[in-house]
Amino acid sequence: MSRLKNQNYKGYGLSKGKEREQRASIRFKTTLMNTLMDVLRRRPGWVEVKDEGEWDFYWCDVSWLRENFDHTYMDEHVRISHFRNHYELTRKNYMVKNLKRFRKQLEREAGKLEAAKCDFFPKTFEMPCEYHLFVEEFRKNPGITWIMKPVARSQGKGIFLFRKLKDIMDWRKDSRCSDDQKEEIPVENYVAQRYIENPYLIGGRKFDLRVYVLVMSYIPLRAWLYRDGFARFSNTRFTLSSIDDQYVHLTNVAVQKTSPDYHPKKGCKWMLQRFRQYLASKHGPEAVESLFSDMDNIFIKSLQSVQKVIISDKHCFELYGYDILIDQDLKPWLLEVNASPSLTASSQEDYELKTCLLEDTLHIVDMEARLTGREKRVGGFDLMWNDGPVSREEGVPDLSEVGNFVTNTHLGCINDRKKQLRQLFRSLQGQKKASS
Repeated sequence: MSRLKNQNYKGYGLSKGKEREQRASIRFKTTLMNTLMDVLRRRPGWVEVKDEGEWDFYWCDVSWLRENFDHTYMDEHVRISHFRNHYELTRKNYMVKNLKRFRKQLEREAGKLEAAKCDFFPKTFEMPCEYHLFVEEFRKNPGITWIMKPVARSQGKGIFLFRKLKDIMDWRKDSRCSDDQKEEIPVENYVAQRYIENPYLIGGRKFDLRVYVLVMSYIPLRAWLYRDGFARFSNTRFTLSSIDDQYVHLTNVAVQKTSPDYHPKKGCKWMLQRFRQYLASKHGPEAVESLFSDMDNIFIKSLQSVQKVIISDKHCFELYGYDILIDQDLKPWLLEVNASPSLTASSQEDYELKTCLLEDTLHIVDMEARLTGREKRVGGFDLMWNDGPVSREEGVPDLSEVGNFVTNTHLGCINDRKKQLRQLFRSLQGQKKASS
């Protein structure tokens, strides 16, 4: 397998002719039959490889990674869609462990004020190993709501809310003993997390935000933030009087679409542009900028918390799906980070978002070796961290109209990606001609 260059991109202003004649095929492989497959099959010059054929690009699932990564030789140009130990950030218990450790490190090295910038996740205990610590905390604050989550499941599976210690004691008993054999069996790890009882509501309904972050390297840390994303709404008005109703408390689409009154065409999502505009109309642009700046802090601090433990392999990249909850004080909370965010579309608007997201991800992965490495924007992605903060360029359209800001992030802002990609690739083509 050799490095592949001179790929033509139809529709983005790239020249044809000799480069097209010299174009080499990029062999891709994936097992995901959703929007991703559509994007890969439509990409000019990319050819699907099935079974055990040699590949240049593999969008794999984490189970393949776990079983095969250590036994697979990869040439220089090969790229794969996960870091080897991605779970340091994407398993709920490991994420909290790393954030707690990082917070202590910041307090030692930079003081309590800097460490307080990590206070964006609810008080959390790993179960069953921190059961006694949890009980101690539980008894300090009787009557509040807690939420139990399995550390390695997704789509809302296994989650429940509780307010009584009896509920957690019953869970602990059930998880340790087999009714048939009356002997201990392996315990599935959970986290017990303080439930955010005052979520920000729109139309009386709870929601969280799905935001996409692309990491190309951990050493040095190089991370991109996508402009588009969405708010996921529950299907039922929020209340704390019924903690057993998953349609009230869980915003996962996989949960909400099973609701009896769910409308497939209407769905339960808002695009982030609409959400940002709504907040600006209610609270003003300065409050919105403050909120989104706080979210930028979550993305960077969470990545920094695992920077020294993630195995930063040059073959690997990762498209993370961040889940953020906002409370009534406009404080964002990190709920979890997903290594395999859903790429299945629930509506036409969702399909278009994910198609563009994946196309731009492939542009940055850059199997065709088109980019210079100095780009601060590629399509809908903005480079927010490159071994340090990346400054925002002047003159970028911004919905808030508050002026220029330090951080090069534009979450929920106008995403004129097609225009930007045309300009980018024409510029790159011009640079190449000038240097030849």
